[in-house]
Amino acid sequence: MSHEENPEYFKGRGAQVNTHNKFLKNKYVLEHIEGLDEQMLENSGTQIFEEHPKKIVSESNSPDLHFMHSINPYQGCEHGCIYCYARNTHEYFGFSAGLDFERKIIVKRNAAELLEKHFNKKGYEPVVILLSGNTDCYQPLERKLKITRSLLQVFLKYRHPVSIITKNNVILRDLDILGELGKMKLVHVNVSLTSLDEQLRQKLEPRTITATGRLAVIQKLSEIGVPVRVMAAPIIPGLNSNEIPDIIKAAADRGALAAGFTIVRLNGSIGEIFTDWVHKAYPDRAEKVLHQIMDCHGGQLNDSRFGTRMSGEGNIAKAIHQLFRMSCKRFLAGREMPAYDMGLFIPRNGKQTELF
Repeated sequence: MSHEENPEYFKGRGAQVNTHNKFLKNKYVLEHIEGLDEQMLENSGTQIFEEHPKKIVSESNSPDLHFMHSINPYQGCEHGCIYCYARNTHEYFGFSAGLDFERKIIVKRNAAELLEKHFNKKGYEPVVILLSGNTDCYQPLERKLKITRSLLQVFLKYRHPVSIITKNNVILRDLDILGELGKMKLVHVNVSLTSLDEQLRQKLEPRTITATGRLAVIQKLSEIGVPVRVMAAPIIPGLNSNEIPDIIKAAADRGALAAGFTIVRLNGSIGEIFTDWVHKAYPDRAEKVLHQIMDCHGGQLNDSRFGTRMSGEGNIAKAIHQLFRMSCKRFLAGREMPAYDMGLFIPRNGKQTELF
């Protein structure tokens, strides 16, 4: 039975279950077909929750990450990408990593104010800050709330370097700011492009824009001088691993200067969520896909080992790495992302100035 014929398949959502939050003592269970229990797993609409943090810049000590500083204006993500490693962080807020992650979104409206305070700290030295290391800073809510745009206004005002990763064309709304940052070598944009197959994209990432839309983002950003890297991530053996050359070529044809990739890892609750999903979305090859993923991670779906958790190991992973290197050599030869200009930062000596 295909997922289109399966009445239990929530169309427009990635996760098909709400997994138990390990931080909670109690959990919901579905005991009756009829009655109020049905409300727990219905495909309900998006809810917004407000958070008022005291700081907005997070620092990571992971040796696997290139950027150590990041800002996440949103927690949770309506895109609903089934593989998203950020799902596990939703449990810290008392929610499930499953359906809750994509329909209960936490927003930080005071992000720009906190960023300006961060830049005004005495003795502050600029480092590249990533928007955003966890969930997409240009997810659908950004169209209305404009939190990411307010952050970019602060980056421009202080002449501070910023890196962005997104898979949404909402970023094109901010071409005015990005263009100015690009002229000063203060911005890199990473566009996530997981598949050129629209049927696969709809199942993997149900509320994202199409591959055609993302390629248009790469082209429009490149045309105004904003350097773009395509992120073929994550690569899922047996689902999209064969698309690596086509993804890199398509991005290169539209001006991308570099490419990156990771191999999918299914830590924490994501293993259960992905396993449930792949059996519903691709029942004919679910076990093959799961076994190939495990082959890349020492026989396990979960892999928390620094150095291998994002790159994988074993014969399948080696073949993926080789295909990626050959594709970059063929389609991106002679291109590279320009260095940031770290000398333009304008300190304000601790004085708050008008943001907008």
